[in-house]
Amino acid sequence: NSKMGDTVAAAHLLIKHLGSRRAASWKDESGAEITKRTKDMAQSILLKHREDIMSNANPASRFGELAAVHSDCSSARDKGSLGTFGPGQMQKSFEDATYALQVGEISGVVDSDSGLHIILRTK
Repeated sequence: NSKMGDTVAAAHLLIKHLGSRRAASWKDESGAEITKRTKDMAQSILLKHREDIMSNANPASRFGELAAVHSDCSSARDKGSLGTFGPGQMQKSFEDATYALQVGEISGVVDSDSGLHIILRTK
């Protein structure tokens, strides 16, 4: 298990919903879709993506493909990659979930102020 002083790297696929801190994204600049999306809807969208990823022969590669198209984070342009970060740089729930993963492992649904995420730890 990584010590909390270590940095990690991760990619994520974010699905925003009407309760998100900023209920708009690069895909939906006016927020027309996101403000109609409940948290339950966001969760079911995310779980479908996760199922698709986990049933793929190369989950990490599929993760990047889906994040590029579906993630509500601008990191979508980089296949969901957030690069390297250390303790205190991300929202607590996101940080805790990332540190709990092994490299190459994909999280379940993680809830933060930004919305709902699945996370792929890359380092």
